[in-house]
Amino acid sequence: MTGNKKLLIKGMDNAPMAPKDKPRFQYTLLPFLFAGFSITSCSVTLLADKVSASHISPLSFMMPGVNPEQSDKDSEPFVEIDPTGRYGRYTELLGSGAVKRVYRAFDQEEGIEVAWNQVKLRNLSNDPSMIDRLFSEVRLLRSLTNKNIISLHNVWRDQEHNTLNFITEVCTSGNLRDYRKKHRQVSMKALKKWSKQILTGLDYLHTHEPCIIHRDLNCSNVFVNGNTGQVKIGDLGLAATVGKSHSAHSVLGTPEFMAPELYDEDYTELVDIYSFGMCVLEMVTLEIPYSECDNVAKIYKKVSSGVRPQALSKVRDPDVKAFIERCLAQPRARPSAAELLQDSFFDEVDDDDDENIDSGISP
Repeated sequence: MTGNKKLLIKGMDNAPMAPKDKPRFQYTLLPFLFAGFSITSCSVTLLADKVSASHISPLSFMMPGVNPEQSDKDSEPFVEIDPTGRYGRYTELLGSGAVKRVYRAFDQEEGIEVAWNQVKLRNLSNDPSMIDRLFSEVRLLRSLTNKNIISLHNVWRDQEHNTLNFITEVCTSGNLRDYRKKHRQVSMKALKKWSKQILTGLDYLHTHEPCIIHRDLNCSNVFVNGNTGQVKIGDLGLAATVGKSHSAHSVLGTPEFMAPELYDEDYTELVDIYSFGMCVLEMVTLEIPYSECDNVAKIYKKVSSGVRPQALSKVRDPDVKAFIERCLAQPRARPSAAELLQDSFFDEVDDDDDENIDSGISP
């Protein structure tokens, strides 16, 4: 079909009528659901400068993916709705951890899928002050706006079920650990791009007022939009907010990624840099740090003694190894996120490449 074309749906408010000097072809669409409204039928007029009836088929106007025999029974019901009535939760589980479950959900206002995060408060503590602190910290995260931080849309406490719930955006390709395992042939340049985005997110958190320490950064808490290569830090529900001293005093995190000083319950935001170094190590080697240890006690013993994970010996590139070592240094010698972003490690990564990444990943 050639010439200029324009589709008009007649019978709808403010729809312009076809000029009399243009040929018109009309077809009636079968019943379908559109944006939540049932349309029984409508007439579609095609205007064309040069077109013949032989070029037109009624099938050309069928909505893609629409089955005329579909009914309401095919729609998936919500099993839970947030207090505002905007977000609905489905039964599908996207992921789970020791204290949290993440479900697929839907934002009815924006028409997009989101993640419904649910923390069972009884799994954390029977201390009301601890629960209140967690709630206030998660609520603070709602104000964060950064392209490398998962967006938090809403948060509330369900008194009846004793849960803390918060709605976040969904990344299309899941977490970085699973994504890296799926795509094993990845260039070092692509890994550096991912690493730079993680550091950018950490720099935003650490320079926020008050400072925010993630405390549980690992590859399963970093998420990927595989179609763009964009990386976002998530699972901020256990993050700590600290004042000007930037010192925190509670132990939370994943043992393999926890800095030695975190075990001592006196630490700063630099514990996230240590965890970031372990993330880079996992990305490079496809091995979780300290996987040679079969229990937490052995991990703690090695970490507290300054023994590096065996995976570090598998890093062949001396520049990559040196960069990881900088991240794992003692707190006084450990650089900040801003300082690491200036490291020569990222020289081949352009600033404009952060969001639109062609990583050369093999299918």
